[in-house]
Amino acid sequence: MYHPDEIKILQKQSHNWLSYVSNTNQEKKAPGTVEDLRQVLRFHENRYYVMNDPLLSDFEYDSLFKYLEKWEKEDPSIITKDSPTQRVGIGLIKDFPKRQHLVPMLSLENSYNADDLLDWDRKARELSKLAEIEYCVEPKFDGASISVVYDHDQLSRGLTRGDGETGDDITPNIKQIRTLPLSAKFSNYGIEQIEIRGEVLMNKNNFKQYNEALIEEGTPPLANPRNAAAGSLRIKDPFIVSKRNLEAFLYHVSYFTLTAQSGLEPKTHSGMLEMLWILGFRSPKQEMKVVTGIQGVIQYITSFEEKRDSLPYEIDGMVIKVNDLHLQDQLGNTSHHPRWAIAYKFKARQATSQLLGVEFQVGRTGAVTPVAKIKPVQVGGVTVSSISIHNEDYIKDKDLMIGDAILIERSGDVIPQIVKSLPELRNGNETLIEFPKKCPVCHTALFKPVDEAVWRCVNINCEAQIIERIIHFVSKDAMDIRSFGEANVRRFYSLGILPDVPSIYTLDFETIKKIEGFGIKSAENLQQAIESSKNQSLHRLIYALGIRFVGETTAKTLAQSIDHVYDLAKLSPEKLMLFEDVGVKVANSIYEFFKNEDNLKMLQKLEQLGVSLQRKENMPVSGDLAGQTFLFTGTLQELKRSEAETMVENLGGKIVSGVSSKLHYLVVGEDAGSKLEKAKKIPSIKILNEKDFLTLMNK
Repeated sequence: MYHPDEIKILQKQSHNWLSYVSNTNQEKKAPGTVEDLRQVLRFHENRYYVMNDPLLSDFEYDSLFKYLEKWEKEDPSIITKDSPTQRVGIGLIKDFPKRQHLVPMLSLENSYNADDLLDWDRKARELSKLAEIEYCVEPKFDGASISVVYDHDQLSRGLTRGDGETGDDITPNIKQIRTLPLSAKFSNYGIEQIEIRGEVLMNKNNFKQYNEALIEEGTPPLANPRNAAAGSLRIKDPFIVSKRNLEAFLYHVSYFTLTAQSGLEPKTHSGMLEMLWILGFRSPKQEMKVVTGIQGVIQYITSFEEKRDSLPYEIDGMVIKVNDLHLQDQLGNTSHHPRWAIAYKFKARQATSQLLGVEFQVGRTGAVTPVAKIKPVQVGGVTVSSISIHNEDYIKDKDLMIGDAILIERSGDVIPQIVKSLPELRNGNETLIEFPKKCPVCHTALFKPVDEAVWRCVNINCEAQIIERIIHFVSKDAMDIRSFGEANVRRFYSLGILPDVPSIYTLDFETIKKIEGFGIKSAENLQQAIESSKNQSLHRLIYALGIRFVGETTAKTLAQSIDHVYDLAKLSPEKLMLFEDVGVKVANSIYEFFKNEDNLKMLQKLEQLGVSLQRKENMPVSGDLAGQTFLFTGTLQELKRSEAETMVENLGGKIVSGVSSKLHYLVVGEDAGSKLEKAKKIPSIKILNEKDFLTLMNK
């Protein structure tokens, strides 16, 4: 935590360093020492990763970081262990050696209802001979447990939980987690060595993006963020770990030694969390609550469970700890768990069901995906009757058979997954799942690339692929043709009036007006929406083409770098890789798309039919909202998000992608998530509901 005066100084230093680094003529003296530059970078790491309130753009931070790298490369003698450049190790980890924890990591006793908590509180009061006990209540994070050790203010090692006595030394990977400082001033508290427990997480948004990437690659997605975090920590290439956007919450000091009896070390658990927060760690200081008596604990747990889904990360319960550290020592431990802490587990989001059958669906890229049809069951407030089982390898790994009893899980708003089959409950009537050898729609022989787990239909004229490509083309995030949903696409295709993507723009509306369920007005609305889509922005068109691995962000990157979509057809994979965030796989996919004559003919037809294939000239920034930034989160009721964003842009405002101190307005719909929580921490952001937003627009 930085004092306001420190923040002013560091902001000024940041400006001086940016001016210096951006100046090609660097003969003049640097604005500070190499350690001054490191301190500036540490400050901005804290603002970005811990406070969720960045003060520099990514480009500006990278400029300073690269300059420090260059400086240290020219003079290796100045490199320090806690330099921001030392997070990413060089080379692969050969193995994870076993090391002993300074203090054993005991499991917590679990409770599932208020009666369990009342009984635990009674025992604690009897042992302590106190009428009431002060407790600290905090979230029980659903991630991968770790312990980290700092010696003389430097991060010296990080271990997995292991068996509680010893864990795997994953220090190189731990250093990739930017919410963990490489150094912290524990010496200010007279602390020489300290061991801290915590949990490594992947937040819901990062987990969603990670799973989407896995699905696109043909790899089964992970069931929950916990598995993603635990698996990432055991990757033997620290550079890959650094790309996973892991976070760490540190929630318990298990051991420390003092250099002198300074009297500064905290005397309570909540005080320890405060100390960690001040020193720059992500601790549950903001989520915790100190209460006196078990009834206050129960009330806080009840209120916290109600907002569980709005948190940006997964939790599976709450942890209750005796707040006084001396009293913790007095209560002591059993051989299995501490007597001074207990975990309250929230209602399970798992359920058992039965696998009734499997359907095989063909996607727009030809991927054949098996979908399990299960006996409908309620999980986390949602009735689940279908679950993707991804590919042939997934079926084998889960040992799935038709008729099996299965365990399913739903984490927050994550798509339900089959955790495992229950083979011990088989009665002999189960049957094997046979993966087709031919496309279930066009009967073309399926093909599985060597480096993929997915079988694909290679016939691009397969009816299923054509329909899915049209559905994607007209979808909200692509060409955004209102009233042209999936049902209408399938209906028009079956009637023979929508055989391919270009035919969207040659539809016979006289025929459509006569179709049951369509009237003159609805047909005219659809016609108008199709006509309007001809002038959609270039990035929407690129995304609508359905190029494999090209998502919305990549489509925007490409659109900003070209003038006409045909410009992409002129670029080699090597040149495509010069674009930001375009790697080998994406570059090859774009290249192959534009080598395909059928795709080029489709683009020619679209252009002949009036669809714009070129980048629009940037409009001058003017209007009542010029200079104002907006971000939308959650589901709007009266407007589509694209409509709301267009309203802002037409008035000169700008849409941004994330919450930071540069955001002026956050517009919140139903089921708003982590963006709202982040925005609440930044006083300068105005939070509007949809009604407030419309009032602002009307002004």
